[in-house]
Amino acid sequence: MTLRTLFKLGTAASLLLAAVSASARVTLPEQLGDYCILQQQTSANLWGRAAANSKVTVKPSWSKTSYSVTADAQGRWLIAVDTPKASYDPQTITISDKDGSVTLHDVLIGEVWLAGGQSNMEMPLIGFNSCPVEGAAETILRAGEWKGKVRSVKIPKTGNPEPQEFVEGKWVETSPVTAKDISATAWYFATALSTALDVPVGIVSCNWGGSSVESWLPKEVVHSYPPSTIPDGSCEPVITEGGWYHFTSPYVMYNAMIHPVSHYTIKGFIWYQGETNAGLPQYYPERLATMVKIWRELWGDPELPFYEVELAPWLYGGDGTSGARIREAQRKAAQIIPHSGIICTNDLAYPFEKDQIHPCQKRQVGERLALLALNRSYGMEALACEGPVYKDIEISGNTVTVYFTNTAYDGLSPWHDIVGFELAGEDRVFYPARAERKDYSVVVTCEQVPSPVAVRYCFRDFQVGNLTGSMNLPAFPFRSDDW
Repeated sequence: MTLRTLFKLGTAASLLLAAVSASARVTLPEQLGDYCILQQQTSANLWGRAAANSKVTVKPSWSKTSYSVTADAQGRWLIAVDTPKASYDPQTITISDKDGSVTLHDVLIGEVWLAGGQSNMEMPLIGFNSCPVEGAAETILRAGEWKGKVRSVKIPKTGNPEPQEFVEGKWVETSPVTAKDISATAWYFATALSTALDVPVGIVSCNWGGSSVESWLPKEVVHSYPPSTIPDGSCEPVITEGGWYHFTSPYVMYNAMIHPVSHYTIKGFIWYQGETNAGLPQYYPERLATMVKIWRELWGDPELPFYEVELAPWLYGGDGTSGARIREAQRKAAQIIPHSGIICTNDLAYPFEKDQIHPCQKRQVGERLALLALNRSYGMEALACEGPVYKDIEISGNTVTVYFTNTAYDGLSPWHDIVGFELAGEDRVFYPARAERKDYSVVVTCEQVPSPVAVRYCFRDFQVGNLTGSMNLPAFPFRSDDW
């Protein structure tokens, strides 16, 4: 690897520190700067560099308490500061050592979430790759209404073969100019959360289009996997001709994007990824669970919420069920990961998007994530956050009755013209089926299948269904077989 490549990969940590005052020895990661949002009512971490073995003092404006810690021989220091209840009132934090001080201005106290994944999480409000975000023009034009309420810091695409201490990425105040570049899914999640809780919300955006789940795992974990089970077929990253890491490279994103921000105190994670692992769904649940466990250990909290997005319909190729199988793997992951959940997006694709992997309906994705967080993490259990989930079936002659959970409150909808169901007999050939709602179940029949043994709902790469439950939340695609 050339020096030019090393520079481009961002290994010079000294370039990644933001010295707020040229005369001060205290230096901070860029994530600790003006406009940052700190997690409310907790012990929020502050960290950086100072003179070796010197005393570092922290004075927040919201408290009369002064905090201090001694930097180590390399000048590294970390300290936890008690934060108050969320507020829109700007605060300051002054950090000093024997050689000077730095002051952070316009600091807010609120809720902070990390938004991770690949391109559908990365996709900004302005859109990309000939894929616009529905309703983005109005959202961007009105973004100034969220000034002082929603803020974001984007961690740039950065890779490294070894864990890094710092990475670039500054908080930005909200305006139409800055909002256009914010993750659309994260934006709608944050604005919905801010509206419901009436608090400032901060998003740490940490994503890379095309990345695999192995991209976000440590090197030693990736090296424990057989290469044939990794999307690239290799446990090692690939450098492109341009001197940059290939977007599916394993472990380098964990090292350079996750590890450096793991001191930043957050409420939880939202996650939108899976496409790159679609060809190997059998390994995905365990690996995502491993990733979440490692991230929680890195943040020092085994109960940090983790909420993921089920991939929307899209033509993956193959036998036509590759997408369905990775979505099934995502749901399995949500079942085995404690303090987690998943939202369904089966209804959020237009016919023209069957070969467009970045569906435009991102508002609903963000809002459904917010409903999940409000229900599971903020005590608003009266808010529905999941659509109907397959429970079991009952076969009688040529009829299959399908039962669901999450139907007790509002039942199932629509009353007529339900689409997306298929039946198969012993020959394992599936045919489109007629489906009718009956109280809290769906009755499925098919003339071509007089003796059904299995039923599927939207278990295809691209099959948009219309079965919904409470608050019009869609039913999760499923299959009763294991073929």
